[in-house]
Amino acid sequence: MARPPRGVLLDLDDTLYLQAEFLDQAWDHVADTGAALGLDRDALRAALHRAASAGSDRGGLIDAALAELLSDPALASALVAAFRAFRPTVLTPCPGVPERLARLAESVPLVLLTDGNPAQQRAKLAATGLGAALSGVICTDEDQGRRFRKPHPSGFRRALSLLGCEPQDAVMVGDRPDKDMAGATALGIRALRVRQGEYRDRPDPAGVWRTAADPAEALDLLLDLCAGADR
Repeated sequence: MARPPRGVLLDLDDTLYLQAEFLDQAWDHVADTGAALGLDRDALRAALHRAASAGSDRGGLIDAALAELLSDPALASALVAAFRAFRPTVLTPCPGVPERLARLAESVPLVLLTDGNPAQQRAKLAATGLGAALSGVICTDEDQGRRFRKPHPSGFRRALSLLGCEPQDAVMVGDRPDKDMAGATALGIRALRVRQGEYRDRPDPAGVWRTAADPAEALDLLLDLCAGADR
């Protein structure tokens, strides 16, 4: 049996909840703002969804939506501001996650490692109601900026420091092969891939330790390892 972890790093978007729920809410807010500026709300909402469907972290999604609608590109700044200001109040954790996180936190410390607008990411976490299970939260953009997003090692090292363990004693649970998995394996952290969400069909990078269909399955694996260590 594999050795139990002494600490667990967790991604947020498309790992603990499905990011599509957040984007649906955010695009509604942006579309409402667009309507107040004279745009067709439903047409803008549909164009934003189409732009995001090709990859939500590509950048320029609002510009692409406005271009599709042949709308004034000068409106982009107000719509981008609306997106950045949006804060969700309720997001649904993936099935089985709340109770499993609570149980796992009784055995090992858990630290969230997430990219993106720190205020928005912290609001997402609060909206899921999962924060009580965590020993710490690291938003890679906070104090360091976008260039330190995963797979940059900085955030992983900060998480390991909070966990109080060496890389070989930690596990990273995440969905992104190019960010969560690649960043973890580069430091010798065991990488546990959750195959769901926007990037579920992308192949694993070299060195991935285990793969799970969903976060409940991934957390069950860790719970079993911790239970074995207690026996």
